[in-house]
Amino acid sequence: MGNTMDEPHSGATRAGFDEQSAAETARASKRLLRVLDGKAVDRPPFWFMRQAGRYLPEYRKVREQAGSFLDLCYDPQKACEVTLQPLRRYGMDAAILFSDILVIPHALGQDVTFVTGEGPKLAPVRSAADLALLSGDRIETHLAPVFETIDRVAGNLPVETALIGFAGAPWTVATYMVEGGSSKDFATIKAWSYRDPEAMNALMDLLVDATARYLCRQIDAGAHVIQLFDTWAGALSEEGLEQWVIEPTRRLVQRLHAHRADIPVIGFPRQIGAQLANYVERTGVSAVSLDTGVDLDTASALQRSTIIQGNLDPVLLTVGGDPMLQAARRRLAQLGHGGYIFNLGHGITPAASPDAVEALSALIREWPSR
Repeated sequence: MGNTMDEPHSGATRAGFDEQSAAETARASKRLLRVLDGKAVDRPPFWFMRQAGRYLPEYRKVREQAGSFLDLCYDPQKACEVTLQPLRRYGMDAAILFSDILVIPHALGQDVTFVTGEGPKLAPVRSAADLALLSGDRIETHLAPVFETIDRVAGNLPVETALIGFAGAPWTVATYMVEGGSSKDFATIKAWSYRDPEAMNALMDLLVDATARYLCRQIDAGAHVIQLFDTWAGALSEEGLEQWVIEPTRRLVQRLHAHRADIPVIGFPRQIGAQLANYVERTGVSAVSLDTGVDLDTASALQRSTIIQGNLDPVLLTVGGDPMLQAARRRLAQLGHGGYIFNLGHGITPAASPDAVEALSALIREWPSR
């Protein structure tokens, strides 16, 4: 009788062990996750920001069929297809979800459109009354197509390929919401933050919560890694950086790790220069992505305490040839033996040459033999 009672428990334990072992084996097979876990790899993993995009003719074909840009972001079949396109060509170590950072304000109830040749246009949020019109109630339902895209992509990836989910960091998303689109000086949002910090804090609280819920659902759908894009972090003073970039990011990372402790988070606080080490220490990110302005000696110093990613100038992919390959070799030689993910200092531009991307990918795949 005792043995009979033990059998179901033993079987359940065995099944749980096998499931955990399978998950660990799958994780270990992904070069990107191995680096983010601090483990040795044969060569640096690589992927490119905006690797799915207008430089690829197959992307442009799908984009024409989709209608508006947001229609493409919310079409799981098409968004899955363009996410996978660069992997078929170049064999990156990771796919990154095809979407946009402005789906968050769109889900919150803000009017968002993309105007060809001009970029995003938003109905500005510039007062407590404007802020009161926004709500996080629809985050999960409005963004359900994005989660379906992740599920589709995850089901079509090679076992060795990681899937990166992403969102804009709260500060960068807030700049678009308040400025009404792109900005050169961010004067409107900075003035608002000085004049009415209470309202600005309320906006950031809303964004931290909405973004955390959004990213937790991405993780549940199959994302292995999260990247936070803080493209306009460099627009702030030291005090502003602490209040509007570091503190909200810390809270967001804390929420993600409370949801899944093993999920790596890569931060990309563009153009914050000397504040990079402080950003890494204070936010708790697993790795930091470097823009083109970070010199390699600074990158090497950061690498002693964290995983780094970047920082090849994306313009080199419009030039190709020796200038691009020599710059890539310098990064591989100086950084490639430590915790390093090869990437660009910003996204691939529409003018990038697909042949140059292939040559760069081949160099990284075959390093250090080439």
